[in-house]
Amino acid sequence: MLNVSGKTAFITGGASGMGWGMAKAFGEAGMRVIIADIRQDALDQAMEGFAKTNLAVHAIKLDVADRDGWARAADEAEAQFGNIHVLALNAGVGVTGSMLTATYKDWDFNMSVNVGGVVNGLVTMLPRMLKHGEEGQIVVTSSTGGFSAVGNAGLYCAAKFCVAGMFESLATDLRGTALGASVFFPGPVQTQLGSTTNATRPEHLRNDAPPPAPEAVGAKKDARPAPGFDPNLFMSSEEVGERVLRGIRRRDLFIMTHPEFQRGIEARSNALVRAIPVEAPNEVRANLVAQFGTLMYNPIYDEQQPLDEPL
Repeated sequence: MLNVSGKTAFITGGASGMGWGMAKAFGEAGMRVIIADIRQDALDQAMEGFAKTNLAVHAIKLDVADRDGWARAADEAEAQFGNIHVLALNAGVGVTGSMLTATYKDWDFNMSVNVGGVVNGLVTMLPRMLKHGEEGQIVVTSSTGGFSAVGNAGLYCAAKFCVAGMFESLATDLRGTALGASVFFPGPVQTQLGSTTNATRPEHLRNDAPPPAPEAVGAKKDARPAPGFDPNLFMSSEEVGERVLRGIRRRDLFIMTHPEFQRGIEARSNALVRAIPVEAPNEVRANLVAQFGTLMYNPIYDEQQPLDEPL
């Protein structure tokens, strides 16, 4: 169990939505919190709220796609609160739409933030965290779309699958150090992802015209009726923050929000199992495959403990 009181957290995308929920939960648990965000107006609004509390929160303007900006932000954070112990790489954009009509600009914007922003954070912050040698945890925000791919969101799913695999490997690489890694898989949460995505897209990565409908290039239209839902029923940012905090304290590999997504996890896992070849192995390659099988079995998965009580 990681003791978070007195430690410092750095949260990207921390001025609103899930990042703000993490900042609130971390601060109330006794942590000093850096909220980093590309939007100055969101930072100002968040700090106006935090000013009414006794929480130790400091705001830094940061574009996670800017590597020089990361270095400056890291220096400022350490000057303000000292060593960073919890790094929450939460900033993201919701680039959706069919891959059949996606442009280079769509892909570049999506990957520069959702994957590049995570890479930049790791390359900048991880050496500093390893150097001070104190206990800590690094968390990346993936998505339910990071373990169960859906249509019309291929760009987003590609990025979220990527960072999930990245952090499962990172958790393995960190064994023997004072740091751990977690993958956060949120479901529907009350955020401003849609408006933030549009507002923060750089001019040079904006399309000149809207993409055509997938049906225009021969795709079959999904005949399933669109679900009706009330966004007000989505999970609150405050609850999300508490769930991430619990996962950090437990040093969980996987952090989830919604038990309702179990069916999707099982469906994909079962599909993988059904794809395993049934024929007898070739004797010549048996030893080689056995060795690779040992390497591909990662004991880090065995360390995820079940949650035995509600939040």
